[in-house]
Amino acid sequence: MEKSFAVDFANDWISAWNSHDLIRILSHYSDDFEMASPMIVEIMANSSGVLKGKDAVGAYWAKALQMVPNLRFELMMVCAGVNSITIQYRGVGGRIAVEVFSFGLDRKVTKAHAHYEEK
Repeated sequence: MEKSFAVDFANDWISAWNSHDLIRILSHYSDDFEMASPMIVEIMANSSGVLKGKDAVGAYWAKALQMVPNLRFELMMVCAGVNSITIQYRGVGGRIAVEVFSFGLDRKVTKAHAHYEEK
């Protein structure tokens, strides 16, 4: 993964979240992508912590955006890997989050794993 693509992706991803535009946020992902997050357990009462597809993840993110209307992310670090990017950012309440994104050949995210600082 080229560093320039990683940085451009991270900046656009952060900007999309800060715009609260769900269509823009979802534009980074393939139709059948898989999202794993401990917040899925909390917000969606889904014990697996995993959702698959834009419809399921979009419903989760729509609910999260309603719950946190002042949501704002601040990019801290971007790391490029092999067909993957890791982004560290400051999220809700200043909590540090790290997300790992795996990409398909079309440069859309196929899998994402979110990790959060323990408070």
